Amino acid sequence: MEGDCLSCIKYLMFIFNFFIFLGGSCLLGIGIWVLVDPTGFWEIVAANPLIFTGAYIILAMGSLLFLLGFLGCYGAVREKKCLLLFFFMLILIIFLAELAAGILAFIFRENLTREHFTQELRSHYQRSNDTDVFTATWNAVMSTFDCCGVNSADDFEDSIFQQINTDLVPEACCKKTPNSQGAHYLSRERCSMGMMEYRNTKGCYSTVVEYFETYIYLAGGLTILVLTIEEAKPVNGHEQRQGALCLHQDTGRRCQDHSGWGDRMLEGQGGNQCELFSQPETLDGSIPGLLHPYGHMQSMLGTVVPQVNALPSFLSKL
Repeated sequence: MEGDCLSCIKYLMFIFNFFIFLGGSCLLGIGIWVLVDPTGFWEIVAANPLIFTGAYIILAMGSLLFLLGFLGCYGAVREKKCLLLFFFMLILIIFLAELAAGILAFIFRENLTREHFTQELRSHYQRSNDTDVFTATWNAVMSTFDCCGVNSADDFEDSIFQQINTDLVPEACCKKTPNSQGAHYLSRERCSMGMMEYRNTKGCYSTVVEYFETYIYLAGGLTILVLTIEEAKPVNGHEQRQGALCLHQDTGRRCQDHSGWGDRMLEGQGGNQCELFSQPETLDGSIPGLLHPYGHMQSMLGTVVPQVNALPSFLSKL
């Protein structure tokens, strides 16, 4: 019964850590995508020092969860004590990092709003075909996600763009022809004049957030899973095993009981049995199903002494 319970705990630990491994892989992929994205999304992120730091935090957290899940899975299957201890230390580090990230997000929450991005767009966006990194990046984002501005095309009113251009909206805001490859617009001239049916009306802020919404919820759910389940799981495993550590050998298993009973070599049934020191002690200090060290010695003496006493009578008959 206890063996089945321990096996169940081991497999549950493997499953939970496998999901952590997947979540870390997703975060790691998002972090790498932001760094190497060909559309230049990274340039917009780099324009804000706080978001710039946050992108690296995502990359670091993804790497940490990836390593955490791998160590948890391997340690659960192979029952490696050192790996499990390192695994628990990583959980503590993740908890502290998430606490710090939550505090920073609350303190600098004003810099993460739509208004901040809108002000940046109005102040730095220049021409449609400009070589400026910030402008070129926004053009790539608006063209890739079929959006316009942060909230809508109205974000370009009274902006630097309209001050140096005659167009009302950039070319990247114009609608493309269906199934077109490249920049093939329905009507660039009418779009630039501000006609609604020829330009994208949805803002890029909500479009990008919806695009990453699934990954954000997945990362948040896995984070909560780590903090709630992983912290309770080691305690249950320790209560079940009571410090019993089994080392495979050719002739059997040695069970080291860390409660002070010492080691015992089990030779029975091909060395495939290992006693668990998780049973309560009786009044005399012995453990049911396991001989007390002195009781075991007395049992051996009780068997050997009668044989020694019978030895003279056996020799006299010879």
